[in-house]
Amino acid sequence: MPFIVGPGINYIKIEKKDTDMKRNNCYKYPKTQRESVNGKRHYVFDKEKLPSVTTILDHTQSAEKRESLAKWRAKMGEDNAARIVDESAARGTAMHKILEKYVLGEGYLDETSVGKQAHNMAIQVIQNGLTNLTEFYGTECTLYYPGLYAGQTDLVGVHKGQDAIIDFKQTNKPKRREWIDDYFSQLSAYAMAHNILFNTKITKGVVMMCSKDNYYQEFIVEGEEFKKHSHNFLRRVDEYYKTRPTKAG
Repeated sequence: MPFIVGPGINYIKIEKKDTDMKRNNCYKYPKTQRESVNGKRHYVFDKEKLPSVTTILDHTQSAEKRESLAKWRAKMGEDNAARIVDESAARGTAMHKILEKYVLGEGYLDETSVGKQAHNMAIQVIQNGLTNLTEFYGTECTLYYPGLYAGQTDLVGVHKGQDAIIDFKQTNKPKRREWIDDYFSQLSAYAMAHNILFNTKITKGVVMMCSKDNYYQEFIVEGEEFKKHSHNFLRRVDEYYKTRPTKAG
């Protein structure tokens, strides 16, 4: 797979014939609008406003995680913490854009310093992760579980012979598996929504993660672990609807 990269330029151009990953348009993913409700992301389907998967996970975050985050902010200082969060978000957005364009077989140019760093991270994801996909059904796929929740996953495709939900993640430093339970719950949520909408049986999720220092990690959730995270997410959906401030819509 050829990479065209110039000095100081972030540019990946992949010709369709150069990649083994084929597109399969067998699923027609819904289109929707995003809307903020009480400052939280929601998706609108037929006038119904459904909370995003990340909105539910944030609202039902454990007290331990909230305390840990508060301690980190206090240690770093609010201004420095805000800067780190903003930089991470910008880097993640840029990396996602590069990877989306790669999967679609399109070139992408970003000459910013953030874009250049994101480009190097994306290469790690491509070379170590996306090479394990033979087919994809869609990128930036909007999914929803009627009446409960909605969200957008980065990629749906065939990973090592199995249909899977794939999400790209950037990180400031490498993660341990036990630190990313919410990522697994997120993947399980998207898979359940996909299964409801299209009568599929997806029970596999893949996190393709790269640190800002270009260290690639891949985490797979499937089997009994997938079931556990699916049940855990549905429990948190129930908790969300019992404790949210006001009803959307």
